[in-house]
Amino acid sequence: MKKLFLSMAIAACFLQNTEAQQLRTPAPSPSTTITQEFALSSVEINYSRPAARGRKIFGDLVPYGKVWRTGANSATTITFGDAVTFGDKAVPAGKYGLLTIPDAGSWTIILSKQLDVTSPAAYKQDQDVARITVQSGNLPITIENFMIVFDNITPTSMQLNMVWENTGVSIPIKANIDDKIMAQINEMMTKDNRPYFQSAMYYMENGKDLNKALGWFDKAIEQNPSAFWIQHQKANCLAKLGRKQEAITTANKSIELAKAAKNDDYVALNQKLIASLK
Repeated sequence: MKKLFLSMAIAACFLQNTEAQQLRTPAPSPSTTITQEFALSSVEINYSRPAARGRKIFGDLVPYGKVWRTGANSATTITFGDAVTFGDKAVPAGKYGLLTIPDAGSWTIILSKQLDVTSPAAYKQDQDVARITVQSGNLPITIENFMIVFDNITPTSMQLNMVWENTGVSIPIKANIDDKIMAQINEMMTKDNRPYFQSAMYYMENGKDLNKALGWFDKAIEQNPSAFWIQHQKANCLAKLGRKQEAITTANKSIELAKAAKNDDYVALNQKLIASLK
């Protein structure tokens, strides 16, 4: 029995010593998470960034015509906080596996219910949520580490770009949030604390009723008479309505208030607006 306890103690010491000597080194394909505010929420991507390290990538390390995890190590995932149009496909809010099938002149981009695909054998096409084809292009520079980025971001559209080696692809993403925002405005305009300025800005920037926007700018100015930024946006609204002289008068009022607040940026903005109207 003593020999048994001694053997167990030696084994425990060996295991502890082995664990203590485990070597930590940098990950060859470090993982990353990117989050982009978009529409009324955000889009998040989790992926790994393998390096080229002098290797031929597409058509070799990443074979043409086969499902690729779109990164390295674990599966790549994308999470949409709002329903979007991905390419030309409607996609509900949620978390999806992001897979690709690279080819010489085009890529197939796949959003899947599967969140753990790391090899072609694990992929099941019947779990696709969306599948689109986009053209690939040649880059003027070499990208060492695989990279996914968002670009050309507006309140309702942006591009998801994937680049590695000398190849890049771009996927358009759009969100239709107008109905949600209009519903918010309609509801909040029945409350005591009405968002006059924000509502006026939305109307002005999205091609809606400018006269209604102008009325809301006036209401916002009544609430905050010294707000030079509201005066400036009212001047912009008047300019869009073609009421140039009123726009110039309002811009001058904004300059007066901005100078009192020592805000040179808005002084310059108003001066540029006035110059454009003369």
